Amino acid sequence: MEEKRDTVELLQEISTGCHMAVSSFEQVQEFDIRHELLVALQKYEKSHREMEQEATDMLHELGEEEKRPGAMVSAMSWLTTEMKMNLKEDATQAAKLMMNGCNTGIQSIGEAIGKYPSASEKSVKLARKLIENEEKLMKEMEDYL
Repeated sequence: MEEKRDTVELLQEISTGCHMAVSSFEQVQEFDIRHELLVALQKYEKSHREMEQEATDMLHELGEEEKRPGAMVSAMSWLTTEMKMNLKEDATQAAKLMMNGCNTGIQSIGEAIGKYPSASEKSVKLARKLIENEEKLMKEMEDYL
């Protein structure tokens, strides 16, 4: 019973994190940024969508639903991105925002892995894959600073 609970909680964290990331990618792509950065963001948007779907599929197999970020968290994230991008609409600003998001994602997913020690191996593997993806994105964003 504890394994299922921990697995569901971890998968919901993954789903939420991926959903937040995809929203950020979509929002930043609306601004006038370098084509190379746009292509990179689209690549990571795709990989986050795939991981979100994988988490959702695993949750459905367990008879559970994915978890969406709270309205307040989503609104604050959107507002912060809008304000920062409108102040300085360029690739450097977009890269900084993405790197901050990656850092937050790495921390929250890493914390969730520790918080839910009985989670299934498959869900932990997906969580680690998400962290690796965030680390790669963060490294790639350094080129735009």
